[in-house]
Amino acid sequence: MKPAPDEFDAIVIGAGAAGLAAADVLARAGKSVLILEARDRVGGRCWSLRDPELPVPVELGAEFIHGRPRATFALLARAGMAAIDRTGDGWYSDRGKLRPMGEIFAGIRKAMRGARLPARDISFETYLGTALGHLTALERNFARRRVEGYEGADPARASARTMVEEWSGEDEATAASHYRPLGGYGPLLEWLAGTLDPDRVRMELQTAVTAVRWRRGSVEVDAECAGRPLQARARRAIVTLPLGILQLPGNAPGAVRFTPALASKRKALRGLAPSRVVKVVMRFRSAFWETLKGGHASDAAFIRAPGAPFPSFWTALPVRTPLIVAWAGGPRAARLSGNNAPAMIRRAEDSLKSVFGRGTPRAEAAYVHDWQQDPYARGAYSYVTVGGAGSRKALAAPLQNTLYFAGEAADFEGENGTVAGALQSGTRAALRALGRSR
Repeated sequence: MKPAPDEFDAIVIGAGAAGLAAADVLARAGKSVLILEARDRVGGRCWSLRDPELPVPVELGAEFIHGRPRATFALLARAGMAAIDRTGDGWYSDRGKLRPMGEIFAGIRKAMRGARLPARDISFETYLGTALGHLTALERNFARRRVEGYEGADPARASARTMVEEWSGEDEATAASHYRPLGGYGPLLEWLAGTLDPDRVRMELQTAVTAVRWRRGSVEVDAECAGRPLQARARRAIVTLPLGILQLPGNAPGAVRFTPALASKRKALRGLAPSRVVKVVMRFRSAFWETLKGGHASDAAFIRAPGAPFPSFWTALPVRTPLIVAWAGGPRAARLSGNNAPAMIRRAEDSLKSVFGRGTPRAEAAYVHDWQQDPYARGAYSYVTVGGAGSRKALAAPLQNTLYFAGEAADFEGENGTVAGALQSGTRAALRALGRSR
């Protein structure tokens, strides 16, 4: 006979930023909480590694704080951790020469503010050729690359309405304002997990949820815990599964089967797509870019190589250390996805060589993550597809005051796609479960 399932006030599925934020709120309210996490660590798509040769963390997942979101800075303050301001210049490679990016993106945003929003949503690619057709080829190329790189999106699928609203709503100061948590996101979320009251919160790592059976006021969860079956019950559940997992067919490997199925979420899930990202973090013997090309890149924060397989690079400034991150998003990441790590590293090195030429050395060490192939993510974050306006809010809507949804894809207050969005969506879901918020 199977043992009776454990019972809790709430089950939180996922120990990323959203799940930990939700558990924190619930435990502080005196509720008993079970957190189920498929990975062998907390943090989800925040993943910090340590290289003993580097003074900064190797961030394979989320790295930046965009602007000054209250949720992230409040958590940093609680943890007694600082945020460091990214400094430095932006450059792009043009036929072997480095040129300053200057006001290119400012010009694109200005053009967007002056253009009409399409009466009916269209793809960003179509919008580029119509409403922004008067821009230079260089400006249109940079706009396309931002959709692919920054959003991790396919311009042929991404909602023009959503992109225009997001970009034209930025002021120049906010757009240029980026920080990093000192020490990385991993230690910050580990700190949060360590503060959860052990008398109220139980966490099970290496525990993949396979099925959720629910009705109003009751949830029963099946999971595999390090190869052993686990079953638990609660009055409610907070689901922080990444979008790529929620979109899997119920019979696909790695899927979570909901009974009854989440029929009311189908439209919302169709209106969103997982962002595609491949990230390669490379350590060199020295910061060679500070002397090559006449030293133009000595203060480089970002470097773009528009035609390369990895078209975006950034350094660790203000910390001067021989580390460069290579980033591919959108269709380029899709084309790279599935290659083995050595092949990815070679493509990243070759992309960097297209910027700096024959003086570019090979990396001494490199760390790779292909977020599409990650079985517990199936994508890096999320974007809105054509006709998908309102999908984030619809995804976040509770079901029968029993299932609550959180994560960056379920943030509809301006921080989607970020750790801040995950944190505030987790807090919102927990407050809704407690009846303290709509």
